[in-house]
Amino acid sequence: MNQSIVKLREDITSHPLYADLNSLDALRVFMKFHVFAVWDFMSLLKSLQRKITCVEIPWKESPFDPELVRLINEIVLGEESDKDHEGKSASHFTLYLKAMEEIGADTKAIQTFLKGLNFSILPETLKECVLFHLNLAESGKVHEVASSFFYGREKLIPDMFSSILKILNENQLKCPTLIYYFKRHIELDGEEHGPKAMKCLDVLADSPEKLQEVEKAAIESLKIRKKLWDFIKDEINSQSRQS
Repeated sequence: MNQSIVKLREDITSHPLYADLNSLDALRVFMKFHVFAVWDFMSLLKSLQRKITCVEIPWKESPFDPELVRLINEIVLGEESDKDHEGKSASHFTLYLKAMEEIGADTKAIQTFLKGLNFSILPETLKECVLFHLNLAESGKVHEVASSFFYGREKLIPDMFSSILKILNENQLKCPTLIYYFKRHIELDGEEHGPKAMKCLDVLADSPEKLQEVEKAAIESLKIRKKLWDFIKDEINSQSRQS
């Protein structure tokens, strides 16, 4: 694996942000901004579904291997209509919003943003992160999107969320819906979605040129994630100083 990718992954999975999530106040700040990453993740996934399967009318047979089509549709099923902790169908984004409401995290920013996609209301770093993923989902080549989806999300999430879950448990923070959300993603992404996303990427990156583009997209996606984590850590520290 490209050493830049390895180094960036290490920087993110051992980021000092996790240790700061030792109170509900800090967790509320984290969720206020992290929810945007939960949301734009779906645009990457739906981009892959649009590029690899057929979501147009009239329907046409996908030019890709049916196994690849199935892989993407299975991931969409899990992310867009999973079972929540009460056994009800829900998207993971909706589940995250419920977790925010449960601990009193501010959902106004994401709700206001989604009404009109007004990027001017976002802090500059958050705006850059969201726009990066939306632009990639809209205009990126399919293997570049798959690279961001795998390296920037599915491969990272189990380690990131395990680190956060450890801090929540150590500090006995009461946030059952969020804990369920993290556990569900550790399970799904570690055992199912991560391996499926890797298999998808292996199929799509079928030339030296595409492999180079895959690595570039992976590095850019990891840099954006690290920038988001740096930003959220600064926001938590800023609020702590004001308290």
